[in-house]
Amino acid sequence: MKQVSIGSAQQFQPRQIVCLEHEHTCLYAEVIEVVSARQVCWVRPLMLVSPANNQSLPFSSSEDIVLYDLRQGSDLLWPTSLFRPALDTEVISLLGKLHNPDTSSVNNLDAPKQLR
Repeated sequence: MKQVSIGSAQQFQPRQIVCLEHEHTCLYAEVIEVVSARQVCWVRPLMLVSPANNQSLPFSSSEDIVLYDLRQGSDLLWPTSLFRPALDTEVISLLGKLHNPDTSSVNNLDAPKQLR
């Protein structure tokens, strides 16, 4: 996991969507609260995005991904330095797929296992 500078991470606001990148996978979460004294961020996971065909970031199209719905999972308390602000252009199409029941790439069954 690559770390973001601490100065930018402490500027997160509640309800902001953030991203944690690791290798070819992105965890998107909503900020609940930032604990500046401990430099940690309380987040509520929304989705985990992985490549379908072992491709690298950024994904070329939304058909090339596997989307795990994490909205029913547990909240996380992780260092703010691991997160970066998520861009509107990357999140809006993913949220649309997440809320569309007809989307075949949304995987709910294995979602909790993916965070281990």
